[in-house]
Amino acid sequence: MNEIPDIVTEALDGMCTAFPDYVKRLPGTQVLARAKPKAEGRVGLVSGGGSGHEPAHGGYVGYGMLDAAVAGEVFTSPTPDQVYEGIKAAERGGGVLLVVKNYTGDVMNFDLAREMAEAEGIKTMTVVVNDDVAVEDSLYTTGRRGIAGTVFVHKIAGAKAEEGASLEEVHRLADKVIENVRSMGLALAPCTVPAAGRPTFTLGDDEMEMGIGIHGEPGTHRQAVAPADPMARDLLARIAADLGLGSGDRIAVMVNGMGATPLIELSIWARTVGVWASERGYTLRRVWMGEFMTSLEMAGGSLTILRLDDELERLLEAPADTPALRQGVVHD
Repeated sequence: MNEIPDIVTEALDGMCTAFPDYVKRLPGTQVLARAKPKAEGRVGLVSGGGSGHEPAHGGYVGYGMLDAAVAGEVFTSPTPDQVYEGIKAAERGGGVLLVVKNYTGDVMNFDLAREMAEAEGIKTMTVVVNDDVAVEDSLYTTGRRGIAGTVFVHKIAGAKAEEGASLEEVHRLADKVIENVRSMGLALAPCTVPAAGRPTFTLGDDEMEMGIGIHGEPGTHRQAVAPADPMARDLLARIAADLGLGSGDRIAVMVNGMGATPLIELSIWARTVGVWASERGYTLRRVWMGEFMTSLEMAGGSLTILRLDDELERLLEAPADTPALRQGVVHD
């Protein structure tokens, strides 16, 4: 990095330099919007939160996902006026859906921005993602935290909006994903918030932290470091129990790195997911593997299970073209 106060603004400018066909920065803001807005009359999607979770959230701005992403400072909610600018950028005449992770600052500031937008005649609706099964209440939340499962909400709600559905229909689909998605993660090493200059917690060489959040907050408990298979199986069992999965259920799974976990290790977890699903009679339709929602340079990962039906599976598989999910699709 250069200077700590410049991290976020320089990173946003870098996104625009790297992906000019996808995103543009709204002047005087910390908002990334689509370089080519969607058609008039369509529903817009806005999400965001503190920086440090890249590629979330600016990496999901583009065809089939978000219309604008609002970046706060590292691990800090964006302010209401910034969110309001994102709403205005996303509005195409069909209203705007706000996808908010369940952190107190995010919920409050997005709600204030929604009130500002409504006062200007922009119809908005909100969903709050709370997919983390590890912690019921935390330093940052009342209720469960929103973590990597948020990306599945972006994907499916974004696909529905791209089809020209109403705001009410897009809201329904986002809520349906939230009802059917659960996540849990672990850390092998903590992260360091640049402004603090010290790790968010400490671990012994033989320890790992179970149930961590995405802001460097500690989890539910510590235990001895285990091989990859039992690590993954522990997380999967807790998630499946919370979802109430049964034999024959169709699922998609996200194998998510927290920022400093190499792909070879995530690949081992993906293998475990396949074996585990087969043993229990689940139909594994899709595995997403990579870094989708990180916590700076934390070592570790999270697993997310989405229970599918025909509607959710079709929208999950719909084309998307964003910096983080470039598929080389051709679209109008």
